[in-house]
Amino acid sequence: MLPFHQVAADDFAAVNQHILDQLHSDVPLVENIGHYLVEAGGKRLRPLLVLLCSRAAGYKGNAHIGLATIIEFIHTATLLHDDVVDTSDMRRGRLTANAQWGNAPAVLVGDFLYSRAFQMMVALKDMDIMSILSDTTNTIAEGEVQQLVNAGDPAVTEANYLNVIHKKTGALFEAACETAAVLAGCSAEERESLKLYGRHLGSAFQLVDDALDYRGNSEELGKNVGDDLAEGKPTLPLIYTMANGTAEQAALVRQAIGQKSADQLEPIVAAIEACGALDYTLERARAEVDLAMEKLEFLEEGEHKTALKQLASFAIERTT
Repeated sequence: MLPFHQVAADDFAAVNQHILDQLHSDVPLVENIGHYLVEAGGKRLRPLLVLLCSRAAGYKGNAHIGLATIIEFIHTATLLHDDVVDTSDMRRGRLTANAQWGNAPAVLVGDFLYSRAFQMMVALKDMDIMSILSDTTNTIAEGEVQQLVNAGDPAVTEANYLNVIHKKTGALFEAACETAAVLAGCSAEERESLKLYGRHLGSAFQLVDDALDYRGNSEELGKNVGDDLAEGKPTLPLIYTMANGTAEQAALVRQAIGQKSADQLEPIVAAIEACGALDYTLERARAEVDLAMEKLEFLEEGEHKTALKQLASFAIERTT
């Protein structure tokens, strides 16, 4: 357990139990796939943000447990659907649900998790939270569709890419923090600050993820290095290489994206490294972390604020 998890250890244990409780279904396959996903672990950063932000903002109740569970269910549903769309067979070091059970069960259990999340949202009886999360799920879906449209297109710009990662990743980080602020009764200004903390943090995590796809290793990442290239995803390391590498390097990357092929992974990784694309991507991630840190200034000093800072630092220090 990482230091920023330890601060919220008791709340985190309650969330894990609540997740299991809310996975109950009369259909055994739903519970089987749900438990398989829960047991896969992961950092659970999005529900953690709910716990840390709400406590850092002075919340004393326990509704944040249900809210954190809702956020995790929305996230897990998106992963189930993503893996089907991307035809992924590995996540967190083991088979994806679609590889284990097939595409149809994975999609339908994703639908179950979305609908269960909305049932739980109604139970919170807070229109602000319902509005934020309904808008967020729509934004995430738009981001997924835009990423699908972008796949195989080497003409995607950096601005387009950044818009996609905000919708796909930043939006749920943002929602986790903003809904926690609503729960804690924060002022409009404080709520906006926590929302922006989440937005910048989410972008930083995705930028680092996209760099690790070319600098990490499969065993640590729990997925195959070069998966993004095989899916034709024009992420920032590739976009930068096409704009700043040699003509030969740019042509190599454009061809790989257009063909959705990782056959030339080794020379492409060499080109990415040679032109400084990974360093540039990580610099952009550091800039996002700096912006995120600034948004925490209004919070009173304490272990939860410290944990939020540690989490931001972790975003750019990690190797998985």
